[in-house]
Amino acid sequence: MYHHVTQIRICYADVDQMGFVYYGNYPRFYEIARNETIRSLGLSYKGIEDRGIMMPVIEIGIRYKRPAHYDEIISIHTFVREIPKYVKMTFYHEIYNENGELLNEGFATLAFMQAANHHPCRIPEFLKELLSPHFPEQTEQEASKNL
Repeated sequence: MYHHVTQIRICYADVDQMGFVYYGNYPRFYEIARNETIRSLGLSYKGIEDRGIMMPVIEIGIRYKRPAHYDEIISIHTFVREIPKYVKMTFYHEIYNENGELLNEGFATLAFMQAANHHPCRIPEFLKELLSPHFPEQTEQEASKNL
């Protein structure tokens, strides 16, 4: 499993009249964390796009547990639980406040798509290679299948 943590300070633009983070901001937080997770692997979304691959979100799920508040620092834990085998990649997210309380959890599933023709495609090899060191068991299983 690959795990990365991104921290964000909640600003006024993120909260509603009650001082809670507006529920519609959580997908944006997930996107920020996905970008930083990919960047932590040594790549960027722009780098993926420059290689002709787009990654649109095709499904998202969110479970709200507690509200985040103005001026809090939240920690977004992003998990990649497996190397994708086909055309989809799921990122799992858990958001914690400064006291370590779980505020929110969810996921976003993205599809790999060729930019030139918008056709789905498998995970690009360059991304698979960056993920492989973090999934030794999965990599060994795939290697034994190819024998």
